[in-house]
Amino acid sequence: MNRDIEVALKRWKVSSRRKPLVVQGARQVGKTYTIKSFGNTAYEDIAYFNFEENPDLGSIFVQDLNPIRILSMLSLAGGVTLDPEKTLIIFDEIQESNRALNSLKYFAEQAPQYHVVAAGSLLGVKLSEPGSFPVGQVTFLYMYPLSFYEFLSALNQEELRQFIEHKSDLAPIPEIFHTRLIEFLKVYYITGGMPACVQTYLDTNNGDACRKVQQDILTSYVLDFSKHVPSPDIPKVTSIWNSLPAQLARENKKFLYRLVREGARARTYENALAWLEDSGLTLRARQVSAVRIPLSSYASYKAFKIYVHDVGLLGALSMLHPGVLLQGNRLFTEFRGAFTENYVAQEITARTGNKLYYWSSEGEAEVDFLIEGQGEIVPLEVKAGHSIKSKSLRVFAEKTGSSRLFRTGLRNFSSSQIIRHFPLYAVANSPRFMN
Repeated sequence: MNRDIEVALKRWKVSSRRKPLVVQGARQVGKTYTIKSFGNTAYEDIAYFNFEENPDLGSIFVQDLNPIRILSMLSLAGGVTLDPEKTLIIFDEIQESNRALNSLKYFAEQAPQYHVVAAGSLLGVKLSEPGSFPVGQVTFLYMYPLSFYEFLSALNQEELRQFIEHKSDLAPIPEIFHTRLIEFLKVYYITGGMPACVQTYLDTNNGDACRKVQQDILTSYVLDFSKHVPSPDIPKVTSIWNSLPAQLARENKKFLYRLVREGARARTYENALAWLEDSGLTLRARQVSAVRIPLSSYASYKAFKIYVHDVGLLGALSMLHPGVLLQGNRLFTEFRGAFTENYVAQEITARTGNKLYYWSSEGEAEVDFLIEGQGEIVPLEVKAGHSIKSKSLRVFAEKTGSSRLFRTGLRNFSSSQIIRHFPLYAVANSPRFMN
């Protein structure tokens, strides 16, 4: 299936300032498949080296980090010819070799004619370690699960995708299209965006088969905890991961350590939380103390929400039966709208790449997300159903003086003097609507 990141990969290939490319992303979001697919279409040949499957590859980088010598050894080890202009060189799971990771600096400086892409499921964890990477010598791309728009393309709904993706106003669309998009969104809540799960649904049209794939993915994540997390933190990471459905099922979705373990303290679990975030498995939205630019300067390190990186995996983690798909709009409101808010978090992250923030006013009101851009901060309230009540937005306006208020939910597009509304299936367009 085609992925939107391929556009960025093509730009990288022809860039006059091309550096080695590092593609990050959680395990099984499709990094390897997409990079190989890109290599097979944009190059005459690919040379693929996986440092997890073949740990001995790391020994090639021990003597020194001279890229010409390294390329000669890799050519011999892989039985391939490495042509500077015709071959895409892929270093997969590169986080398994710190020396290989650092060699990218020398590829940039001494062998820029070679096209090198590095990828890794736990690169975020590796890059969080001090002194582990040559800053400024590579180009970064981050890959997420399929977005809802990518999901539409996978379902051969390209025309419907183009219709809604290029919409920039808030005039209602014909109800026939609105209803159809809501139905596709229901399916997306069940399948999520993990490529293996989406492909299973395409092949079988069966939610139970898709859920089995998701359970296998969750099992592989738990095995990763055991393999890569420092031993003292393994039970902490597992406990946090398993607590996420309960955390998000609450009306106030602020992360509570006591839901992980009674008496748990922040200082004990912060490293485990950071590991999950760095690995790409969770998204963190921080509460802000003031609605000012930049939001990062006013973000709390004590009050935050944690989302799963894929709404389908949240469903599997919650053990929600796919049959809920058939029960009207229950799927959107289940667990106090947990799936809807999680979906919005991952769509905003995938479209903007920005950190997530939210606003709360001493228990009086809470705005789910704050979007920062073009010199202003815009609030976004998430509705799991058709409700048009927006107390939180009105309180936000009173306390901040903001006159541009946005809401998303199941209703069609609409706009009033006070609140602008767009449907959940158009969340990825939110930066365009707000600008």
